[in-house]
Amino acid sequence: MKKLLLLFTIGIFGLGCSQQTPKVLKTSFSKEALRQTLEDEEGKNITVKEILDQHKGKVLMIDFWAGWCRDCLNAFPKAKELEKNNPNVDFVFFSLERSKEGFHKSLERFEMKDKENYWFSSGWKNDFNNYIDLNWIPRYIIIDQKSAIAKYYAISPEDPEIQSTINNLLQ
Repeated sequence: MKKLLLLFTIGIFGLGCSQQTPKVLKTSFSKEALRQTLEDEEGKNITVKEILDQHKGKVLMIDFWAGWCRDCLNAFPKAKELEKNNPNVDFVFFSLERSKEGFHKSLERFEMKDKENYWFSSGWKNDFNNYIDLNWIPRYIIIDQKSAIAKYYAISPEDPEIQSTINNLLQ
């Protein structure tokens, strides 16, 4: 009976975690995804396209995170190291905090105020996150100098493909 209960418990909790590499690794964004709005730290709305346009001509790393996410917090030291070791790459941070207050508290608590931060006021489920198959955080996406997706799916800053993709783009 204990084994059956254990298997049932694992099955229930296992269904809630859907950390799976998407079947299709996309290389561009849909028009709907690009129209998705986020809020900057001052509460001003900005679209994903406007963010990408601000970084056109540069390699861009998008880091999806939240202060409530244990995996995100565990990844912070390596993510900061990745940023430090790649001064020619722009880094932006897309927050999945549950509230505007939580967004601001996390920026303070985790010393993120000196970074380029945006918050999905629409929540986790929105046109952009649905399009990129966001099923886990942290998540990292690398955008090339022409705003195309160069590395679609990474869930650790230690993924060796992140650095190799950056190196290839900066050659």
